[in-house]
Amino acid sequence: MSTALAERGVAVDGTEEDFARFVRTRWDHLVRTAYLLTGDRGRAEDLVQTTLVKVHRRWAHVAAESPYAYTRAALANESASWWRRRRVAESLGDVPAHADRSPGDAYAAVDARDELARAVLQLPPRMRAVIVLRYFEDLSEADTAAALGMSGGSVKSQASRGLERLRAVMQVQDDATGERSLA
Repeated sequence: MSTALAERGVAVDGTEEDFARFVRTRWDHLVRTAYLLTGDRGRAEDLVQTTLVKVHRRWAHVAAESPYAYTRAALANESASWWRRRRVAESLGDVPAHADRSPGDAYAAVDARDELARAVLQLPPRMRAVIVLRYFEDLSEADTAAALGMSGGSVKSQASRGLERLRAVMQVQDDATGERSLA
C-alpha cells in the first residue's frame, strides 16, 4: 500500500481506477508545486499533465512504492528538463512597485508572496527545484536529494546559494520600491 493513500484508507493496487483516484486526490498539490517551479498556472498544469502521462506508464511499479513522492520528483525533473530544452529567456512581465503599501495593508502578504514567487523564478532550474522542494514542500535535505537524484551536499550548497540569490533579488526589489531591508 502507498503510505500517502493508505493513510486515507485507500488501497493501492496499480489499477486504472487507482491512478484516477491518485490524480483526483493529489492534483491541487502537484499543480501548486508545478506553479512554484514554472511561475505560470497554464504551464504548471501542462507540466503536471506531462508528468502524469509518464507516471501512468510506470503506475504498476510506482503504486507499490510512494506514488506522491515519485510523482513530485518526476515533476521537478520534468520542469528542469523543460527549462534545459527551452534555453530561451522569457519575461513574465515587470514586477509592480508597491510603494503605496502601508503596514496595515490587507494585500501586503499576497504582494510579498507574489514578489517571492517571482524571485524564485529568477533562479536556475535545479536551484529552483531545490528551493521549492526544500522550503515550499518542506522536504528534508535527504528527501530533496533523493527526489532530485543528487547528493545531500549538493542540496545544501544549492539551497544556500539559492537563498543568497533570493535575498539579493528581494533586496534589489526593496531598494527600488523604498521598502524594508533584509538583514
